[in-house]
Amino acid sequence: MTESRIQHQQFHTGDQPLPDVVILTYKLARDYVLGTETVHALRGVDIQIRRNEFTAIMGPSGSGKSTLLHCVAGLDSLTSGRAFIGDVDLSTLNDQKLTILRRDRVGFVFQAFNLVPTISAAKNITLPLLLAGRKGDQAWISQVIEITGIGDRLEHRPSELSGGQQQRVAVARALASRPEIIFADEPTGNLDSRAGTEILTFLRRAVDEMGQTIVMVTHDPMAASYADRIVFLADGRIVDEMLQPTAERVLERMSRFGE
Repeated sequence: MTESRIQHQQFHTGDQPLPDVVILTYKLARDYVLGTETVHALRGVDIQIRRNEFTAIMGPSGSGKSTLLHCVAGLDSLTSGRAFIGDVDLSTLNDQKLTILRRDRVGFVFQAFNLVPTISAAKNITLPLLLAGRKGDQAWISQVIEITGIGDRLEHRPSELSGGQQQRVAVARALASRPEIIFADEPTGNLDSRAGTEILTFLRRAVDEMGQTIVMVTHDPMAASYADRIVFLADGRIVDEMLQPTAERVLERMSRFGE
């Protein structure tokens, strides 16, 4: 599928996102200056992410996939173009408003877990709510704990948990505030295959059973096969997409990068 066909399918001409679209970008560009050179990490990306969908972003090293995630999550600024979460144009927000948006509407799961080592798993899960001055929905949090399967490890500190258990806590923390979107950047990168499969299963259940929207950057075809849709990047541009992916189809498509 050509880039222009993808952009025509995914983007409409109005300034505001469609009702079932939770993320939208228009001509999103991100440049970095390294010494005397300018690196064009993203080159005019148009994308829509729909609610209650699991989207994976893939591409070779340096393709811009993590930069795209960071820009649409409000973690990095845009050089040009526009990016929306819901009806909010991120380019119009100052740092304080971006912080509030990330706190109230977004969840994050990173490769490095990012748990606070001195407190229990239970307190790590509810920490973002505490910092926001909110109690949270206790029934929802109980459901999150049940789905992630960490009910018997809540009083343990991160150092007393395996890598897979720590990432389950990180997933539960991301889900606890019931965010509009969860952004996951290589969430299985530090895990063995069994623990990685467990985390991907939890993310899939969060979409199917809890109505979450997940955007995940990954280089792993097996991980990507858990998604509803894959967006492929190369040289800072969207070059293809795949619906209802399988690991075999993803591996075959990835093998054609660089042709």
